Amino acid sequence: MEAAFKINQLRAYYGNKEALKEVNIDIQRRSVTAIIGPSGCGKSTFIRCLNRMNDLVPGFNVKGEILYDGKNIYSKDIDVIDIRRQIGMVFQKPNPFPKSIYENVVYGLRVQGIRKRGVLDKTVEESLKKAALWEEVKDRLNTSALQLSGGQQQRLCIARAIATQPEVILFDEPCSALDPIATAKIEDLITALKQEYTVVIVTHNMQQAARVSEYTGFFMMGELVEFDTTQKIFTTPSNKMTEDYITGRFG
Repeated sequence: MEAAFKINQLRAYYGNKEALKEVNIDIQRRSVTAIIGPSGCGKSTFIRCLNRMNDLVPGFNVKGEILYDGKNIYSKDIDVIDIRRQIGMVFQKPNPFPKSIYENVVYGLRVQGIRKRGVLDKTVEESLKKAALWEEVKDRLNTSALQLSGGQQQRLCIARAIATQPEVILFDEPCSALDPIATAKIEDLITALKQEYTVVIVTHNMQQAARVSEYTGFFMMGELVEFDTTQKIFTTPSNKMTEDYITGRFG
């Protein structure tokens, strides 16, 4: 299998505080990789390095390299806007814009200067279908996205991420604000998305990691303690610390 990302000697800092310590990991294309670990262990910092979202944090800097399709995304000549178009992101809390459902989905296309109604209409339908939301909203595309339930809003945010045709979708604890039924829908969706996209998901929920991912990385205090197939991590982990965390002895 081919890696979408090759991460070498990655260190991340907020000012003088080291948040990630020499992380080395390959993330496989068209698969789901889960990132687990206790609060404050560097999970969100790591995933936000993958599309340079941390650039927006004052005092943040990185060392090492993140190769995406063979290019270091932290090189001087990289177009950050283009990186974020190719590597979409869905956040912890649903964050639809205070616009219609339709305008939420086409937002990224409008930013790119795409105005053709036919293209926009087609993208809205395709993206909402991929996000398993089309049947629920197709008759009210012009109503406010804020009228949707929390789970629907999160699927709308996924549709918005899909609309710009990314290759990778990052999920930063996408179900933490959702009820179990909405969570199950998002998990089904993540399983379906890996047919077309490389997916990385940060989750506190170990059952969720076990259900949706093929690979799992366990972080502890900024270090990648162990990375392997999800089955191996959850059945025969190599590291005692991983085993203690998964069996609930700490964390």
